[in-house]
Formats: sequence, C-alpha cells, structure tokens
Amino acid sequence: MAEGSSENTLDVVIVGAGFAGMYALHSFRGMGLQAKVLEAGNDVGGTWYWNRYPGARCDVPSVEYSYSFDKDLEQEWNWTEIMAAQPEILEYAGHVADRFDLRKDMQFQTRVTRTIFDESSNLWQVVTDAGKTLRARFCVMATGCLSVPNTPTIAGQDSFAGAVYHTGNWPEAGVDFSGLKVGIIGTGSSGIQSIPVIAEQAAHLTVFQRTPNYTMPAANAPLKPEFLQQAKENYPNIRAEQRASQVGIVGYGFGFGGAENVEPTEEIRNTTEEERQRLVEEEGFLAIRRYADVSVDEAANELACDMYRTQVGRVIQDPETADALMPRDYPMGCKRPVIDTNYYETFNRANVTLVDLRKGGIDRITAQGVSTAQGEHAFDVLVYATGFDAMTGALGKIDIRGRQDVALTDYWEAGPRTYLGLQVAGFPNLFTVTGPGSPSVLSNMIVSIEQHIDWIAQCIADLDQRGAKTIEATSAAEDAWIAHVNEVAENTMFTAQSCNSWYLGANIPGKPRIFMPYVGGVGVYREKCDEVAKNDYKGFLLQA
Repeated sequence: MAEGSSENTLDVVIVGAGFAGMYALHSFRGMGLQAKVLEAGNDVGGTWYWNRYPGARCDVPSVEYSYSFDKDLEQEWNWTEIMAAQPEILEYAGHVADRFDLRKDMQFQTRVTRTIFDESSNLWQVVTDAGKTLRARFCVMATGCLSVPNTPTIAGQDSFAGAVYHTGNWPEAGVDFSGLKVGIIGTGSSGIQSIPVIAEQAAHLTVFQRTPNYTMPAANAPLKPEFLQQAKENYPNIRAEQRASQVGIVGYGFGFGGAENVEPTEEIRNTTEEERQRLVEEEGFLAIRRYADVSVDEAANELACDMYRTQVGRVIQDPETADALMPRDYPMGCKRPVIDTNYYETFNRANVTLVDLRKGGIDRITAQGVSTAQGEHAFDVLVYATGFDAMTGALGKIDIRGRQDVALTDYWEAGPRTYLGLQVAGFPNLFTVTGPGSPSVLSNMIVSIEQHIDWIAQCIADLDQRGAKTIEATSAAEDAWIAHVNEVAENTMFTAQSCNSWYLGANIPGKPRIFMPYVGGVGVYREKCDEVAKNDYKGFLLQA
C-alpha cells in the first residue's frame, strides 16, 4: 500500500483478467501496490476465454505470442503448434495465473457498470453489477480490444426456433453440430476460421456472406522440438527485435503463414501480367507477399487483388461460387489480415452452400431460418460470426465519468480521442491499455500490452516519488496526437475511401468513422512514449 492510502482504498483497480490484466496485476504487486482485478468471466484469458468457437486460432507465431517479462516462464512453457489454437492459449493463460498466484487478487463473475472520478478525494469509485463500490487512486482499463460481440439488428431475430450462438461468446462446453443443418452469418476472421470446422461436422452448412474477405493460408503445423529449443535459446534477440519492429512480430524461423520468409522488396507495377500469372501458378496466394508497393499504392494494390482473385478461381470448382468469393471494390490490406485452414476448399464440399448477399440481402430471421431477397433458407442452428464493437466497445459499455461528471461516451461522441492511446483529457489517473491511438490491434497484442503496462507502472512510480496525486492528458496534447495518428495513416490502404473496416468502426451502425489504431509502428511508438516520460511527461498535467 502506497503512503497516504487508507485501509479501504486500493492503489489500483484493474478491469479485465486477460493478458493485459494479468500482467498489470503482477507488475503492480511487484511495486508493493495493492491492486485488484475485476473480471466478468469465470476465469482468466480475456478474448481467449470468450472466443471458444471451432477453429479459433492466433495469427501470431506462438513463440512470439507470449510474455517476455519472466525468463523462467519463457523456458518452461512448450508450445505445440506454429500458431496456437484457442485451447492452448487459454491453457497458457491459466498456467501464468497459477504460476504467479494471480487469482487471489482477482474477483470473477463481476462486471463493472460505472467508474466515477471523485474530484474531492482524487479517487476512482468503481461500481460493480452487484452494487458494490471499490475505491482506488488509479483505474486501469484492461478491457480488451475485441471483447464486445457485435450482433447486428435484423428483423425477426428473436423468432428463430433453434439454438443461436455468437462466435465471440461461445459455450464453454462447446457445440456438437453432428447431423444438424447450420446457418452462419459473417465471413470475417471468426467466420473464416470456424466455417471449415463446422462444415466437417454439420449435415449441411449455409454461409451468408455480405462482403468476401481476403485471407491467406496459415500453413500451420506442429512445432518441431528442435525449433522450439532454438527459439528458447534465442529469446533475448527475438524479444529485442519484436520491440523494435513494425508490428511486434519477427516471424522467427518462418514468414507469414508459416511459409518461407520473403522480404517484400519488388514492385508489382514493374511486372507483366504473364509474370504475375506464372507466380500465382507457382506460389498461389503467397505470391503477393513479395511486392512492397501493394500497401501504399492503390493501383499496385488492385494488381495484387487480380492475382488473388485468379487464385480463388483456381481453388474453387464452381465458377459461380468462385466469383461470389472474390473480394472486389476495396483494397487488400484495409482490413486486418486473415489466415485460414482450408477455407476456400470447404466451398467445394457438397454439404456447403454460399449465399452471396450482394445479390439480395437478408430480409428477416424466421422461426425456420433466414429469409433473403433471393429466397428462404431453413436450418436447425444459427451462428453469428459478426465480429466485435472493436477497441472502444468495452469502454462504452461502462459508464465512465471524469471531471465535472463528464461521460466518456459523450466526450467520444465524434470518435475516440486519447493521448498516446493511454489517457483521455479530463479523466485523471485513468489508463487505457492498448487503447485507440496506440498500435493495438495492428500489432502483436502481447508485445503492446507489456509496453503499455511497463509504461503505466513506471508512471505510477514516478508520481509517487514526486508526491503527485493525479496525472491526466492535456487537450492540446490529445489534439496533436490525433493529428499525428491520422497523418501517418494517410496514403495507406487503411484509410482508402473504399475501405470500410472495424478499424474505422464501420461495422457498427452510427459509430463515428475515425481511424483508431496507430500505424507508425510498435518500435516508433515505444520511442515516442519513452520520450514523453523522459521529458517530464510532456503533454500530461501532474498535480500534487
């Protein structure tokens, strides 16, 4: 307990027991602070606790999607696959919680409903759904970027007579689709991962696709023991490279999707159509990875999209289905890259039907299934694979009030505003982990989580050393940071006019269209945060 704290006041309340909440608790404990985690679920794991859908898998190499703060932990844990599946990642989270005895300071099945800053005491009052209030000097929102499932509003959606599931809130016991007719709405990452697995079980699977996605084969495989041992021996170098990299991923020992690493150094605009076709025949989807101009030049990007569509046509046997699965009218790279295992091959199965909603959308949900402008579709089970209210969704579910009782949702009415993705002007001592304005979902989340928690922990230590009671971002610093975030995102595929992604909040009706992540890179961002701290927390207001 820090000096000046009363017995009834914690130093830090942490909201969320995912990888951010777990590391925050461990770090603050090590500083001698009294901290407590409040978590809505029954156990640790965050996103990996809720996302238990069939085929759920990480898109970051396992040896890199892991904590770096404890060298013994690095050496004792043995990953089994190049890219780990959800059960193994959740097992890892549980192992970390056990190893550091984290659960004793965690309160599960507890949802935070309000957090209010009391200006008279400089304390946060954190109110739970049980009506209990905790008080703390600092409040750390480790609520996750992909933790609030998005279920679209569709007429009649409560009338379906069968079972209904959402990939973002999957039953802990799993679902057996054997002998059942299943309908699934959505072909984003969770849909692309779950569709091949469900198709193997179900009597029939009907896929409702609004927008076809770009996805690359994962080429996942078991990790060879000798490779894992080599990685463990090389961890100091791997971690250093991760922290200085663009997205926190080195691709140690292999490149994207587990294939041989190829540095994108060529320019697609300097190639002929014959050359591109030959590469597609030789390398398939992965041929595109060699071109550096695809991410910054829309004309070059469209050439890559043509190569992609060519490969889709080569994989899918039915020409009409192949055409329906070809992405058009938006650039490759404007949405989060998706990796898959036999996604396109699944549409060659006799028990899978694709409904291209571009030819006639969903009119309503009925008791039997889904009615579209193209006809009726009946099934026993309905699955929503419709993604998340990303980055700000969990914060918006909590009534967060700062100075003068200003609600965060009101302050963010025109879009999320932060300084460094860490703090919001007018909300003292409130920290957001991997919030909007930070690399966040454009990075290896664990690398970004550790950087944020380390920065917050050092900030709290510095405040205590100075005898400062509060720290908050200034409006001027917030304005300048937002301008910088938007400036570095300009002239990339992320902000192309034809791009409607959840990075922009475009998947949530009524949500302001504003680009949320920082694309400047994990290494650059780390340097900027460190520079701010060294320069007496420039852009923040500290008060005694």
